Amino acid sequence: MRQKNQVELNLGTGAEGEARSAAAREPEACTAEACLEHPAVAGPSMEAVLERENLKKALAQVKRNKGAAGVDGMSVDAMPAYLKEHWLTIRAQLLDGTYKPQPVRRVEIPKASGGLRPLGIPTVLDRFIQQAVMQVLQVDWDGTFSETSFGFRPKHSAHQAVEQAQAYIASGYAVVVDIDLEKFFDRVNHDILMGLVAKRVADKRVLKLIRAFLNAGVLEGGLVSPTEEGTPQGGPLSPLLSNLMLDVLDKELEKRGHRFVRYADDCNIYVRSQRAGERVMAGLERFLEKRLKLKVNKAKSAVAKPSVRKFLGFSFTSEPLPRRRIAPQAVARFKAKVRELTRRTGGKSLAQGIKELSVYLIGWRGYFGFCQTPSVLRALDEWIRRRLRAVAWKQWKRGPARFAELRRRGVGRVLAAKAASSPRGPWRLSNSPALNMALPIALFGSLGLASIAARRPA
Repeated sequence: MRQKNQVELNLGTGAEGEARSAAAREPEACTAEACLEHPAVAGPSMEAVLERENLKKALAQVKRNKGAAGVDGMSVDAMPAYLKEHWLTIRAQLLDGTYKPQPVRRVEIPKASGGLRPLGIPTVLDRFIQQAVMQVLQVDWDGTFSETSFGFRPKHSAHQAVEQAQAYIASGYAVVVDIDLEKFFDRVNHDILMGLVAKRVADKRVLKLIRAFLNAGVLEGGLVSPTEEGTPQGGPLSPLLSNLMLDVLDKELEKRGHRFVRYADDCNIYVRSQRAGERVMAGLERFLEKRLKLKVNKAKSAVAKPSVRKFLGFSFTSEPLPRRRIAPQAVARFKAKVRELTRRTGGKSLAQGIKELSVYLIGWRGYFGFCQTPSVLRALDEWIRRRLRAVAWKQWKRGPARFAELRRRGVGRVLAAKAASSPRGPWRLSNSPALNMALPIALFGSLGLASIAARRPA
């Protein structure tokens, strides 16, 4: 433990105020000269990034996040020892502008809406440095972002974004311009982005480092491919850079007087009529393509009533005072996940299956319990219990074993015999009097089954 603390405390060692090398004084290698209308004359410096308290905070955050190893195979647990041995060299490279990030490791994870989402996993060391840079930039930039931008920001949340959207609808803006940007994180133009960064950061070493992270390349199938556009999802710096890029859109919407909510690349604008919405959609398509070189995904974007669109997993009722409800797509994904977690295979007991399922249910309730349609949550609770009764019925396998289980659980002989000899399938029988009596709500509660309809903690 003592050695671990020593590593963290030694992060700030080294001469302060060292002279910048000739390489660091050279202009940032950026071809976005046209974007630099007002280059920064101050802003965050590399010395601020390398300040000891900032580094300790960054190291602690990387440890909390855990995560997989990058292309070098180094784990989060191995990094403190590595830093103890190599930090002075790394720090000197950062100060003189010669640090070179390693390529990111390409992985793909399932998207909630289907398909695969590509992630770029930087090395643990690069994640640590990105985190340190992000912390300094975020303090400097966050206060300049729009009040209705909620994604990846301190003291902002998805629930706040949904509430803001609900308030717009309730005030009469009952048509939504729902914009989906086509592969946003893969299509960000580096020159435009670096031009925006250079308006806020004067230190050429910081600019060069950010550019190096953007251009680090991707290792996939044993080959490193260059990255000429995009901000790979997976690094701590990418969300902040995406907010900076889309702040241009936010400022344009504010300039036009629109009521909008943005969470990362999900942007909804609320207007009073279908005609106004179509006009706004057309104008924003032109603006995004011309100013940011981003394309609107026309297949996924629409001008419609909020009740038929989803925003961050929620939709809204079509009442004069709209209520938050869980979007149908989110309910379908929830049921698919519960089915996956309650498969009969694996040799797990009902109690063990419930324990693992409850971990998921508690997390899901923490987010979707924000809805204002409790009847839906109660219905899902009933569906889960019925699903578990069907699973138990399958585990009991055959008539004699099923009859014995029902009798052991207090079901009368006639009712148990009728259920055990029934030709109906497990799902039909899961709602039968015999199984409701054998596996009552109280039993599931005693086994630790979490209820998604239970009131969330205040």
